[in-house]
Order: sequence, then C-alpha cells, then structure tokens
Amino acid sequence: MSGILAPDGVTAARTVTVRYAGGGARRGPVTMGQANMIRCILRDEPGSINIHDVWPVPDGTGMDRALDALAALAVRHEALRTTFPYDAGTGAVPAEQVVAPDGGFTVTVLDHDALPEDVDGYAEAVARAARETRFRLDLDFPLRLRILARAGRPVRVALAASHAVTDGSALGVLRDEWLALLAGEALPPVSSLTPLDLAAEENSPSGRRKSAASLAHWERILRTGPQAMFAEDGARGTETDTPGLTLRSARGARALAAAARRTGALPNTVLLTAWCVLTAHRAGQSVCVAAVPTSNRFLPKLARSVSTLSQDALLDLDVRAPSFDALLAKAWGAAMNAYRHSRFDALDLWALIGRVTAERGSQFARDAVFNDISALPSTLAGAAAPDADAPECELVWGAGQSLPTRLLTFVYETEPVLRLATWADPALFPRPAAEELMTGLVRLLEAVAGDDLALGAPVLTSVTGVRPVERGPGWVLVDGCWVSPAAVAGTLSEALGGRPVEVVVEETPEGARLVALIGADPRSRPEAGPTPTQAHEALMRLLPGRPGVLAPHRYVFVEGPPRQSAGAQRILREGTGRSREIRHDHR
Repeated sequence: MSGILAPDGVTAARTVTVRYAGGGARRGPVTMGQANMIRCILRDEPGSINIHDVWPVPDGTGMDRALDALAALAVRHEALRTTFPYDAGTGAVPAEQVVAPDGGFTVTVLDHDALPEDVDGYAEAVARAARETRFRLDLDFPLRLRILARAGRPVRVALAASHAVTDGSALGVLRDEWLALLAGEALPPVSSLTPLDLAAEENSPSGRRKSAASLAHWERILRTGPQAMFAEDGARGTETDTPGLTLRSARGARALAAAARRTGALPNTVLLTAWCVLTAHRAGQSVCVAAVPTSNRFLPKLARSVSTLSQDALLDLDVRAPSFDALLAKAWGAAMNAYRHSRFDALDLWALIGRVTAERGSQFARDAVFNDISALPSTLAGAAAPDADAPECELVWGAGQSLPTRLLTFVYETEPVLRLATWADPALFPRPAAEELMTGLVRLLEAVAGDDLALGAPVLTSVTGVRPVERGPGWVLVDGCWVSPAAVAGTLSEALGGRPVEVVVEETPEGARLVALIGADPRSRPEAGPTPTQAHEALMRLLPGRPGVLAPHRYVFVEGPPRQSAGAQRILREGTGRSREIRHDHR
C-alpha cells in the first residue's frame, strides 16, 4: 500500500487472494501491439507507462460477489491470464506469451468508516498511486486491484493495469462486463480476437504484407513531412510536465451535430478535421501530422478486444484547401489511409525511424496526438456527467502528468455534450492560450455548422481567436521543416566541442538547403579534425528535444573562423556527412 493516501476514516486494510480456474492453456508469439508496449515498459518508468482506471460498484453489492466477478473476468479473457517469459538481464522484448488455465491474484481491500465526499477523486488518487510499481512481465497478474469499501461494502474498484496486455479501451470493455456481471446478466461469448489469435493473423503472409505496407506509409511521412509540428522558440525537451484541461460544451455538441448534418460527414470526421485545421493553424504548418492511436479498433473483430492494440496510425493531412468542406472531403481519405496502415512490427518501425533519422538529418517528434475514444467503451474517469449537467462551455483544469507530446487530445463523447481533455505543453500554451485553443475549437465548429468556411490564417484567427505562432527572426522552411539556422549552428558547435560554426541557407532548384561552415585552426592538418561523417553523427546525438534543429545538408570545414561569405576562405574538407558521394579533402 506504499504511496496510497487514505483519509482518516480507514479502519482496516487487508489482502485477499482470489483463485480462478476454467480457462484454457495456450502459448504462442506476442502481438505487434504487445511488443510495442513491452518495449516501452522495459524502457520507461512504471508511473508513465502503466495505466489505471476506476470502476463503480452498484449499491448493495457484497464483497464476495465483487470478488467472484473479478475472477470471472480472469477466466473469460486470456489477456488477464497471460505472462511473458523473458530474460530480464538482456533487455530484449520477449517473443512469446503464455496463457495459464488457472491461477490467482490478490486484491487489497481498504475499509473505511466513512469515505470522503469526492469518492471518485479519492479512488482516482488510489489508482494513480498503484501505477507507480512496476509489473513483472513473467509473473504478475496484469491488474493491481484496490477495493474501496465502506463498513465492509465495496464502493469503488481502483486499479492499475499493465500496458502489456491492456489499453484504455480494453479497460473500458472490462468495466462494462464487470457491471453486467454484478447486475446478474449473462455475458455473450467472446467474439473479438484474443491476443494469440491476433498474433497468428499478424504472422500470416497477408499480415506480414500489411505490416510492410504500414512501414512504407510511415517512411513516406518520416521522409517528407515536418519533423515536428511545434518547431518554434520555447519548444524544448522530449517530455513535458503538462496539466490537463477538460472541455464540456453543449454548444460544441450542437454545432458538431449540425456540421455533420450539413456536410453528410460523420461527426468524428468533422471533429478530427476541425482539430487538425486548428492545430496546423496554431503551429504555422501547412500539414498536420498527428498520431491517432485508437484507429486500431475500427475493425469489428477488434472493437471489444481485451488486449493492447496501442499502435499509432500516423495521419498526415495537408490543410491547404480553399474551404473547410473541401478539406473535410480529403480528411476522410487521409484518416482511412492512416487507419489501414496502423499495424506494424514495432521493432522494424524503430529501426526504420533510426535509419530515416540519420539519412534525413532530422528527429521525428510525436508532437500531436488525437485519441477519439467516444465510440468505444468508456471508463469511469471519462464517464459522462449527469444529463441535467450540460454546460454550454465549461473548462476545468486537472492534474498534470509527464508526457512525450506537446499536444494530446482525448475525445470522450460528442453528444449530448462535446467532452474532451487536452494536455498542451505549458511552455508553448500558457493557461490562457490552452483555454483559447479549446474555446477556439468550439467556435470553429459553430462557424462550419451553418455554412462552408473559407480557410486561411486571417479567417481562422478571426473565427477562433487563435493566432499562428510568431517565430523568431531567421526561421526558415527547409525540407518541409521549420528550422532555426542559429539553433543549428549552436547545436553543431556544442557537438564539436565548441568549434565556431556558421550556418547559411542556400537556395537550390530542389529547395532551401543548409550549409554548415566550421572553423578550423589554420595551423592544423586538414585530416586532423573531425570528418563530415563524424560531425553529422555528433550532431545527431544532440537532436532529440530540439525540434528547430535539422542537420545541414553539407558540412564545410574552412581555414580560420567561419564567415558567411566563405568564398575567400580555403576549404579544408567538405561532405554531406550522410553518404560517401561528395565527401573529399582539399589539399
């Protein structure tokens, strides 16, 4: 119970062991989603990679009935009976999963004389505290369960879950089934793919072809899209400590429904398009590149799967369109293309990212994430407010968390209120700016509800109140990325131990290119210093967390201090740093 903050009313805490039996024994390869998440589990701190949830307990439910329902879920779902044999010393992702036919798990019961008035808030804190302990992949039951009780009667279940076998949607399925079991309902047979069934499908010839096509989709975007959506002054680091902001708006829901009726598009597509437009507008980008994680569940056989399907669909939507309706027509196709390419071998993807990173000289940042779970089973933390409580437009700040993104939006419901939560990097979005972004989304939906809207920065600023970023002097668009040549020069100088560096922009028929002029001591021999390849590799090691830095296309070592008018300086050595094609020495 370490880390659990309980009110003074706690009278007893005990651990109960629950046994279950009746499932089948199976084993086989891990799924692509499992491999993806296990890789993160082995790398990240448990508090950032474990997930949590809070489940209600209907009045009158006895403790034995609650424990029996938990056991029934374990028998019903193979994922809850799954472990991953592996050698912890190697750090390698396990290749196999094992499903046990029977077993047991523990439940911590926290009994209270009286619970605090905000029971859900207290349960949320207990669940979050349970996330802080790492799960043993080869041993542990994947749910860490706390039952909050009043005078012996269960009131809430606060749990942490291993992301190796569950994701947020899977917890929503379990919550629905938990409530059905407590209501005495008979659950239908499991019709969604089990993790082992999904693994078999992924490893089939057609599954491998789909994975290869997904990697090709990612490679195209990684090679041609912006390396970061928020490349601007103030964007620093690979993780941000970000407070959450929840929007609940009946106005937004009415506008979204009206826009969907007018255009004939699905409300979720209208909302995605509006979010992409506003994100790209604020970021000063012509393309919105965003991860769309829940796309994996758009197939019926996966919609209610209790497994981890946490793999990103990568959406790239060119927002240059004459009007919102014209962009909406493109957005549907772009979203479906992303969804179709959201199943891939995670290890192959990271190898691809590493290869493209070195060759393009950029560091891809998962800056923008849009996770629409409104059509999926909801969790209590995202549950709707009572019908009578439907504010026209309400913003509420919540707890912060450390996130590897700069803008993350979860959509919980689109009717009768539009309810979403956003975590925006406070260095780029101080609280007033984050609130303006959320109200701007509602205003944009209202603008497109009655008629088409011409797109363009002045119109969008006028309609939404959100202004595009004003980048500092010297920022240029190079290879589809916003770049600060001064930041490139400073980072390269740091990478080379303080050597003086100037970075100039050359215009070529193929577009703008960066050239780094690197000073060398005229008394040293040309071959004594670093090569272009070594300079490139040193710079690449410093790129993560610097979205305004792109590697130069050419490294030129010159005699003496570098000057932008380098024609009179003797060139000692030059090359791309990325290949052997044009690297040579000047004697």
